[in-house]
Amino acid sequence: MLTAKIIADADFVVAPLDRRIFGTFVEHMGRCVYGGIYEPGHPTATPEGFRQDVLDLTKELGVTIVRYPGGNFLSGYNWEDGVGPKEDRPVRLDLAWHSTETNQFGTNEFITWCRKADLEPMFAVNTGTRGADEARHFLEYCNHPGGTYYSDLRRAHGYEQPHGIKFWCIGNEMDGPWQICAKTSAEYGRIAQETGKVMKWVDPTIELTACGSSQRAMPTYGKWEYEVLNQCFDQVDYISLHHYCRNDADDIHEFLATIDDLDHFIREVAAIADAVAANRRSKKQIMLSLDEWNVWYKASGPDDLKKPGWPEAPPLIEEVYNHEDALVVGGCLIVMMNNADRLKAGCLAQLVNVIGPIMTQTGGPAWRQTIFHPFAEAARYGRGQVLKLKVETGTFPTKAHGEVPTLLSTIVHDPETGAVTVFALNRSTTDDLELSVDLRGVGDLALASASQLHDPDLKRTNTKDQPDAVSPKPNDTVRLADGRLTGVLKRQSWNVVALTRA
Repeated sequence: MLTAKIIADADFVVAPLDRRIFGTFVEHMGRCVYGGIYEPGHPTATPEGFRQDVLDLTKELGVTIVRYPGGNFLSGYNWEDGVGPKEDRPVRLDLAWHSTETNQFGTNEFITWCRKADLEPMFAVNTGTRGADEARHFLEYCNHPGGTYYSDLRRAHGYEQPHGIKFWCIGNEMDGPWQICAKTSAEYGRIAQETGKVMKWVDPTIELTACGSSQRAMPTYGKWEYEVLNQCFDQVDYISLHHYCRNDADDIHEFLATIDDLDHFIREVAAIADAVAANRRSKKQIMLSLDEWNVWYKASGPDDLKKPGWPEAPPLIEEVYNHEDALVVGGCLIVMMNNADRLKAGCLAQLVNVIGPIMTQTGGPAWRQTIFHPFAEAARYGRGQVLKLKVETGTFPTKAHGEVPTLLSTIVHDPETGAVTVFALNRSTTDDLELSVDLRGVGDLALASASQLHDPDLKRTNTKDQPDAVSPKPNDTVRLADGRLTGVLKRQSWNVVALTRA
């Protein structure tokens, strides 16, 4: 059996954990909106047409913030199409996904859905086909109390009080040639500067995110971040990262090692942002928003991305997740928490059907995919301060990443409640791991729960007929005595141990 040891002290803190990292993403793509969160006529539909079963699962997932309305869809979207009487809304061709958009779901429907789901909206403005003028009007419509054209238009649409949206993204993946009206870094940086300027003139309380590279493998990566931030540094608060883990070679060891790529990505972008600040002799620190991330590689062919004939809400990239995918998602969540000093928001893409933790059948049930579980547990227990850890663990060899640590872990301590949670991923596919955790300065604790997401079959999935095939089970090996936590982590397992003040 493998062994590993962790030392954690409450006095050594990475940073408070921003709850916005437990966000997701809703885009007008495939069946995410239509047939996902919105399906009038469904047996569980609310009077507004929202699927109540999806609302319930969204709450169980623990989502804190949701990015909307895209995504690639954003770069061709006219926000005005999605407000006002539904019978007057235009039907459009969506060039991003070669679909027909009915606009029966838009800004106000999304805000109403967010309120029912008890979460924060994160909105994005189109910097593809549009620009600063439309962005300021959209913000006025959403956030200004009244007495102006666009704020009174919102009121005429039945929303007397402003929506009060605080988190805004300036565009989406503007470096990508697949994007509608893609930009160079110089072009986009200038647009972000001017768009951010006028948006903060309309509402100085908002927070703004500039587009970073759409992936770390982009040929312009690094240079893009520097040049964009060098122009819009004074206007924005965050820069975005998009990251997808892939398993194209069907090699579990290489797949588990891709988790470390996300850690490198976060640290590199933070360093670039700091270089821009240093060049300006500025004390301002740009934070990071990982506003699109997930595992995605199986449903990624041409037929998964586009269907012929401009259909309405066709099934697109409906990835079926298995146990190994859940392990990688759990590992990414550990990395995100361990970077709490710079990473302040995250959006798992997407929420429903489209590479989502929730799957639905049109007219039928909704169920939890395997990746639902590590996210739900992280969102439930990830509260407080992330502790700096001293980790002693073995490694395993990989072709692309060299020697990789077998154990990945993070520990979160809530000083207010005294609660401590240990998150741990055993990346060994052959051996169980005996873990010892030395907890210092956290006071007397009691073991509240210990769960383990493990399956000997890495390819096992959850389905409509077997929705709980892969789900957390109790770990009865965990013990707590004299400030030392011990337990056995099964091979290829995601683990959560929750401790409370004694």
